[in-house]
Amino acid sequence: MSAILNPIPPAPEAKPAAVPAPEKPQRTWLWAVLSLVIVGLAAAAWWSNSSATQEKASVVPVKTTQVTAGNLETVVRISGQTSSREYVNITVPRLNSPEGNRPMILQKLTPSGVMVKKGDILVQIDGQSMADHIDDVTSTVLQSEADIRKRKAEQEVEWENLLQSVRLAKAQLDKSRADAKAAEVRTGIDQELLKLQVEENEAAYNELQSELKLKQQSQASEMKILDYTRERHTRHRDRHKKDLERFTIRASMDGLAVVQTVWRGGEFQQIGDGDTVTPGQLIVKVVNPKSMQVEATINQAESGQFRLGQTANITLDAFPGLTLKGKVYSIGAIAVAGFRQTAFLRSIPVRVAIEGSDPRLIPDLSAGANVLVDQVDDATLVPLGALRTEDGKQVAYVKQGQEFVRREVKLASRNEITGAVASGLKSGDEVALNYEVAAVVTK
Repeated sequence: MSAILNPIPPAPEAKPAAVPAPEKPQRTWLWAVLSLVIVGLAAAAWWSNSSATQEKASVVPVKTTQVTAGNLETVVRISGQTSSREYVNITVPRLNSPEGNRPMILQKLTPSGVMVKKGDILVQIDGQSMADHIDDVTSTVLQSEADIRKRKAEQEVEWENLLQSVRLAKAQLDKSRADAKAAEVRTGIDQELLKLQVEENEAAYNELQSELKLKQQSQASEMKILDYTRERHTRHRDRHKKDLERFTIRASMDGLAVVQTVWRGGEFQQIGDGDTVTPGQLIVKVVNPKSMQVEATINQAESGQFRLGQTANITLDAFPGLTLKGKVYSIGAIAVAGFRQTAFLRSIPVRVAIEGSDPRLIPDLSAGANVLVDQVDDATLVPLGALRTEDGKQVAYVKQGQEFVRREVKLASRNEITGAVASGLKSGDEVALNYEVAAVVTK
């Protein structure tokens, strides 16, 4: 029982002897330590460089410029397009005939950009239909003249017949009067008959005499009507002849032909041969290329700066390298509203005459003009970027040695980028541009 209740534990099995692990080489620990050292050194170097960089970045150099002596020019730029001061507009003629407003067809048109001489044909309008109509009216005039000659001959015959009747009536009256003188030898009845015959012949003669005057007036009126009819047809023909002459338009001056454009097919196109035009329509200009100008507009606020005779430098957008001289020769008196502008936006037209000429200078080129509106000679010039306003005064920071001294500056005049110094600076002074840094350095 005791053996069962308290079994004897078996003897533990013998464990094999533990094999000692191989020792790690000491170099692994060495490499780890070296890596940590290298990382620490790199971090320290980065931190040092970063601090140095920030320190350098915090030190911003002061940008300076020098006060100079020279002329202060105030320039206002205006833009517009070129045109000629001397030109002739060639328009479709307005005809004198009743059908003068009908469209016409261009038979020939001088190409744009061609130099023409006075008397050269610029425009030829198709006038064949009018020439045919003139022939018809001429035939009517000739027929009227023939009718006048015919009627005049007929009137001469009628007049001669009437005169013959008058002469016959006069003869009968004279005979009856002669018979009445011998009435003493006649009976009383015959005497009365002779008296009645004299009265009857006298009445017939007087009637023919009055008819003679009426016939003369009637024939004169009839000839007057025929003359008026012939004159009407003649004038009709002559009007068409003058209109036909106007279908050939010649140049009235030497110059450059500039053909106008029309809106056709959804775009602007130049007028050409075969196009239909209307009376009064402008089709071509003849301009003098030696008398060109720039047509521009200025704002009302700038109008007080402009004067006649002010010089300008003119540039063309199409030819960037070309610069021409010019002068303001016309300033509008009334402000006008521009195209597609609000009604209250008003501009004043200005014309700048271009001095000299250039083969590239033609009308309708976009151009700009830098107009010299003011100039101060022998002034002390300082850039406006070197000035600032402090306590309501303009000041500049002038370099003296390694420091910058604050000075109050008064300007006599200025433009957009430069000012003319009245006091506070002299030519040769070196002033700061980044005045915030200069103020820090000064403090």
